[in-house]
Amino acid sequence: MTGSVSGSYWKQVLADDMAVPTDRPLGDLTAELTGMLGDPDPVLRDGTAFPTLATWVSRGVYDDLLGGLGDGMAAGLSTGLGARGDDSVFRRSFSALVLGACVARDNQRPLVPGGKILEWGDRLATWLLREEDLRGFVPGKGWAHAVAHGADALGTLACSPHLHTPELTVLLDVVADRLLLPTTTSWGSGEPDRLALAVVQVLRRDLVPFSVVEPWVNRIAAAATHGPGEDADPYARSANPEAFLRALYLQLAIGPRPPAVRSDLLLVLVEALRRSNPWTLAPDAH
Repeated sequence: MTGSVSGSYWKQVLADDMAVPTDRPLGDLTAELTGMLGDPDPVLRDGTAFPTLATWVSRGVYDDLLGGLGDGMAAGLSTGLGARGDDSVFRRSFSALVLGACVARDNQRPLVPGGKILEWGDRLATWLLREEDLRGFVPGKGWAHAVAHGADALGTLACSPHLHTPELTVLLDVVADRLLLPTTTSWGSGEPDRLALAVVQVLRRDLVPFSVVEPWVNRIAAAATHGPGEDADPYARSANPEAFLRALYLQLAIGPRPPAVRSDLLLVLVEALRRSNPWTLAPDAH
C-alpha cells in the first residue's frame, strides 16, 4: 500500500473500534503495523500502530501466535541500538510497549512457556541498559520515551507468575543499573515516576525481602548524594537517582496497594533523601 492509502485504511480500522479487517491476512496486517511502530509520524506510530496491536493482543487475536509476536517485538528492541538522536528509537521504544502487552496477556492466561517470558525479560533488560537515546518528547515526532516505555514493560513483567524472587531481584538491579549509568540527560518526562511504579510492582509481589531492598535503595542513594569540591556539576550525576528516590517515596506514601515492606522502606527512603538534600532538609536548614 502507498502511504496515503495505508493511512486511510488504518483510519477506517480505528473508526471500526479496531475490529480485525477480514480483507487481508492477519500476518500482512501485523507486518505493516510492526513497521509503523518505527514511523516518525506520531499519528501512525502512537495513534495507530501501537493501540491497534495492543488492543488486538488484549482481545485475544494473537493468543495462538503470541510467542511469535513477542519474538518479533523483542527483535525490534535491537533495531539501531546504540544510535542517538535518530528515528530508530521509535521502533525500539514502541516494540517494548507491545512486548509488554504480550506479557500482560500471558499474565491473564498462560499462553507461552515460562522460559519464553524469561527470555523476553532478558531481552528487555539488555535493551534498556544499552539504550543511548534518552529523549522524552521529540518535537514534530511525538514520544520516544524509551526509559518510560522500558519501565512500563518491566512493571508488567514483574506481575508475571513465571518470575520469582531471583528474577524479581534482577529487575530491581536493572532499574538501579539504568539509574546509575553515566548520562548528561536529566529525565524530565515522567521517567523517574514510571521506574518507581515498576519497582512498586516488583515489591507488591511480596517476594523480595527487605534485607535485599534496603541495600538496593542505599546504592541508589549514594549516587544521589554529593559533597563540595566536585570537578563537574554534581547535579548532572545525581539528578536522575534523586528524582527516582522522590518518586518511589511518593508511590509508597500515597499509592494504592502498598507492599509488605512499605513501612520499613519509607524510613529508609526518608533517611536517603535527608542525606541527598542536606542543605534543605538538615535540622538547621530552616
